Amino acid sequence: MISIRHLNLKSSILNLKFVSCLLLTACVTSCASYYQSNYKFNREFEKGDVSGALNLLTDKSSEANGRDRFLYFVNKGLVLSMLGRYDESNLYFENAYLFWEDFKVDYFSEGASYLINPTITVYRGEDHEHLMLLYYKALNFLKMKKTEEALVECRRLNIRLQQLRDKYQSNSYYRRDAFIHNLMGIIYDSDKDYNNAFIAYKNAYESYRDEYESLFQVSVPDQLKIDLLRTAWLSDLQTEFENYKVAFDMNDYQYKEVEGGELIFFWHNGLTPFKAEWGINFFIDHGGNQLTFRNRELGLSFSFPKSGYSRDELDGLSRLEFFRVVFPKYIERPNYYTEGSIQANGQTFNLQLTEDINKVAHKALEERMGFEMSKALIRLALKKSSEYVVKKDNKKLGALLGLFNTLTEKADTRNWQTLPHSIYYARIPMPSGQSSIIISLRGVRAQPDERTFTYEFKKGQTLYHTFSSLETTYGINRN
Repeated sequence: MISIRHLNLKSSILNLKFVSCLLLTACVTSCASYYQSNYKFNREFEKGDVSGALNLLTDKSSEANGRDRFLYFVNKGLVLSMLGRYDESNLYFENAYLFWEDFKVDYFSEGASYLINPTITVYRGEDHEHLMLLYYKALNFLKMKKTEEALVECRRLNIRLQQLRDKYQSNSYYRRDAFIHNLMGIIYDSDKDYNNAFIAYKNAYESYRDEYESLFQVSVPDQLKIDLLRTAWLSDLQTEFENYKVAFDMNDYQYKEVEGGELIFFWHNGLTPFKAEWGINFFIDHGGNQLTFRNRELGLSFSFPKSGYSRDELDGLSRLEFFRVVFPKYIERPNYYTEGSIQANGQTFNLQLTEDINKVAHKALEERMGFEMSKALIRLALKKSSEYVVKKDNKKLGALLGLFNTLTEKADTRNWQTLPHSIYYARIPMPSGQSSIIISLRGVRAQPDERTFTYEFKKGQTLYHTFSSLETTYGINRN
């Protein structure tokens, strides 16, 4: 049960007449979603004009100090990374990281969000978005052969994962990120710290097995099993090595040193979902000392105490019978390509799914929908109650406040919308010297696509490559 009084909003209702007059002089909040408000940037990005998207962000540099600065930083960091400008990219990802580290709650904005809408608050970023920005930052360092700097990001990722574990206690929640554990193993591997790499790969394996398979239908990648066996052998963990061979049904596995170098190839497939609004109708039960908002179709029920309010306020609350409330929801942009492989040195390597950001995003929002719904219902109750209180003194002002409340009712539709839908990867042994690979992408509704990349390897060297395919079947980036 959530109490309105516990949110310290009662004083806001009593002073709402003053606040309303002040707010009505301001510009009314737009009905557009965050995606629609940034349509030009999204359009350029989705059609693959990354330089054009960067130019649009540069023209909006004032957003670096606005409520959506986290999204400005991560969008610019991602676009610069795609253009190969890794140092510049990491400056923006670092700004996004420090934003969260230095974040302080603006209690006035938080309180006002219950009277207007949540978009007036500073966007903090979703849990998985904070992990992903460190993924991009670490990968930028690996591409630049800055292993020590990548290890710093590895330690930051470990802290973020600990914060996520502390936030939720049940394994039915998104509280461990298997992909990030896998990434940490890759980073330790790059430093030839095989013991820590083994631990990270082991954590990744357990997370895929215990959580990702049930929550997101993402199985343990075969490459992860091989990396776990390899690092167990190199760490002289013979018992673990033998046990995992049996667990993976890989009794024939034998460690063999790579003669040349290795390519770790990441495929960023499609685009993450974006947030939109959806509405639910509630009727109000006034029985007893509580207001109870119910939706029978969805089996929803939220109760709030009536105690501690004036007669006028309770009279306003008692007039509530039925209304519609808006909440955020994710809209998936289904992948155009559904599988990929790489041909190298006469062999075929399948690109294996390691992270489904689309499903992670949906799960993260689902986990807090109870709070989102409670907050929206409180906001609507306060608005309707305040309309009645103001209307008793001034009908015109009350009517104007009612119009303002209607026009400003809005869900928070902000999220990092340039992330990929899903991430695939492969680890490929490469001979010393110059050689090429061919990546082949396929899908049920897609025309096959092939790209060729050429690299120069030294013995013992590991190179990192990312390839982004931005096509979706949602219809927003294919004409």
